[in-house]
Amino acid sequence: MRRSRLAALAAGGLGAGALAAAARRKLGQLTSWRSRRMWKLTARNAGRYAGMRARRIVTPAERRAELDEQFAIRTAEDVAQELGEMKGVLMKAGQMLSFIGEGLPEEAQQALAALQSDAAPMAPTLAAGVVRDELGAEPEQVFATWEDLPIAAASIGQVHRATDADGRQLAVKVQFPGVGEAIQEDLDAAEVMYSMFSALALNGLDARALVDELRARMTEELDYRREARNITEFASRFAGHPWVRIPTLAPEFSSHRVLTTEWVEGLSWDQFVATAAPATKQRVAEVIWRFAQYSVQRLGMFNGDPHPGNYRFHHDGSVTFLDFGLVKRWDPGEWQRLEPTLDAIVVDRDPVKLVNAMEEVGFLVPDHGLDPQRVFDYVSAPYVPYLVDEFTFTREWMRDTLARIMDLAGPHRDVIAKLNMPVSYVILDRVVWGVSAILGKLEASGPWRHMLLEYRTGAEPATELGAAEVAWRA
Repeated sequence: MRRSRLAALAAGGLGAGALAAAARRKLGQLTSWRSRRMWKLTARNAGRYAGMRARRIVTPAERRAELDEQFAIRTAEDVAQELGEMKGVLMKAGQMLSFIGEGLPEEAQQALAALQSDAAPMAPTLAAGVVRDELGAEPEQVFATWEDLPIAAASIGQVHRATDADGRQLAVKVQFPGVGEAIQEDLDAAEVMYSMFSALALNGLDARALVDELRARMTEELDYRREARNITEFASRFAGHPWVRIPTLAPEFSSHRVLTTEWVEGLSWDQFVATAAPATKQRVAEVIWRFAQYSVQRLGMFNGDPHPGNYRFHHDGSVTFLDFGLVKRWDPGEWQRLEPTLDAIVVDRDPVKLVNAMEEVGFLVPDHGLDPQRVFDYVSAPYVPYLVDEFTFTREWMRDTLARIMDLAGPHRDVIAKLNMPVSYVILDRVVWGVSAILGKLEASGPWRHMLLEYRTGAEPATELGAAEVAWRA
């Protein structure tokens, strides 16, 4: 049943019982084309889920797993097709699901994986129109060469290959027309959905604050001028780094809805996973992990969109980080308020300190009445790799951890019901799960606890890459 439950949640197929009834009442107010389309997707998969449940009753026990798998695959294919055409927040949600949905069968994950880099593109004439409006001339006049067919299409834009008059190879990201309005609609719908979910399952969730944080970050992402500044700043902060690469901005070809950088050769995620040696995969896993940790804990700004389509991989184990649209910057004191919660888990491993820190920052209200050990057992689940001296991330570990976190009716339901997610943690949570999913797919092993203590307590480097980073910082 784990697969069917995860697939139902992933697909919006929450359609059994009270949750579906509440969804119909709440979503009845949303009348836009996108909302109607999402409601049809939800209803379609809720019906499919109900049918699967009915068939399960009369299906022999030995064939039920096969029935669950068939349901998950059909649902994932349906979701991938719909979200790949709809862009915006909904597609980003599908991208996230595509690489952390380890509870889904392999075929279902493959269907969703298309959202990482192979979404439906816009017509060449539309892309040319955006370039003309933003840069003042047709693409063939702005650039020495211009390829009409995009190299990749994602949630808010697509990438074309071009060259300038000097023959420099360029990657030109062009924003989809109307995607800003689509994102606002999606976030309005998300507020309704989060409110409903909070009422039914997560009583402590501040839905409006959570959606406001997403709204702020995604509104920023629509302005490519902001992303251009992010790229320039990250490139400066990582200049001369031994294994992190940031593409060079081409500001003369960048504007509000067009962003141009140097073209970066490298392997895509699928190519890298299929061809890289095990040692290179281990190195790349640590590179991605350290890039995130250094950004969060030392720079005060980090990339909040860590799905594999945003990387290019190189045979020496270095990684180029491509997308800096969704960047979270800590406000003064914001990270410092979260640090005691992390330290209570991974440094002290102390349930009482954890509960006190969670109350202080807003994860729990002071009169929650929960046993500290039960809170620790639930909250520490994603941080198990940092509670032991050596750990190997695996897809199975991700699957089981996600199932435990998502089990709203399970043994930790009393803890879940009283948890809130402070707005400071919204984007960071995405990074924690996203990076862990990548490490699981690479089966990355290492002394992750000691590595994290390098950033938390100034411990000596535990690996060769850690020592190289210390030397670079010096």
